[in-house]
Amino acid sequence: MKDTRSRLALPYILYMVVLVVLPLLVICYYAFTGEDGKFTMDNFFNFFLNGKAIGTLVYSIVIALFTTAACLLFAYPVAYILARGPFRGAGVLLVLFVMPMWINFTLRITALKEVLSLFEGNLAFHPFFNTIVCMTYDFLPFMIMPLYNSISKIDEQVLEAAADLGAKPGQIFFRLIVPMSMPGVISGVSMVFLPAMTNYVVLDMVYNSTFIMGSLIGSYFNAYDWHNGSLISVILLFVFGISALNSRASEKDVRKREGFKKMRQRKGEIKL
Repeated sequence: MKDTRSRLALPYILYMVVLVVLPLLVICYYAFTGEDGKFTMDNFFNFFLNGKAIGTLVYSIVIALFTTAACLLFAYPVAYILARGPFRGAGVLLVLFVMPMWINFTLRITALKEVLSLFEGNLAFHPFFNTIVCMTYDFLPFMIMPLYNSISKIDEQVLEAAADLGAKPGQIFFRLIVPMSMPGVISGVSMVFLPAMTNYVVLDMVYNSTFIMGSLIGSYFNAYDWHNGSLISVILLFVFGISALNSRASEKDVRKREGFKKMRQRKGEIKL
């Protein structure tokens, strides 16, 4: 049985090694080597001493923060209503929110750009606002899905016990539902924040002439500067890795708290 499982895992292992591990090793090699192929940290220091690179990083973070906040603001009520609302076909409604992901990215942004042009005329007058709108529209399903999964898994008995003990709906929401849905929040933020820092196609399509990190990486590789381009990719990969670790740690913490609350519920000691 074990031999069969090992053989079935071989295609997946081969896929990961060829298309994930080896490209990452190549990027790491170029990130920490110079033109002579020797190990160096100059690429790293030069990045933080480059005013243009730091400005691009700051602007990218601002774009990503606004996009992530907008996605969370719109996605949480939607996910909450779908997960805990009186809808029998909540799964169908969820699919309707996810369906835009099945349409070509360029076609979606082009259609939204035409809608915005009806209200604004020239999109070049509001490049930052239009960028946030388009990115929010593009990444919103990535925020809804983990939030929906997290909220739908909340134990109904815990909420009922809190209500029986006199907790008001506002207390139940902010002191139980929101903390217990934090793994979904962190997962959604991780899935939106980093892609929003690098999705330069949206900026190009809505006439935002400012660079973000994806634009900077592309400019380095187009100029055959693999060392600086790879270094920025490693930095972003490091940020994503920290976010993923925080997400897993938060999920474990929430699971421990849920188990603790269930134990207290059995003893009739739940207090808000």
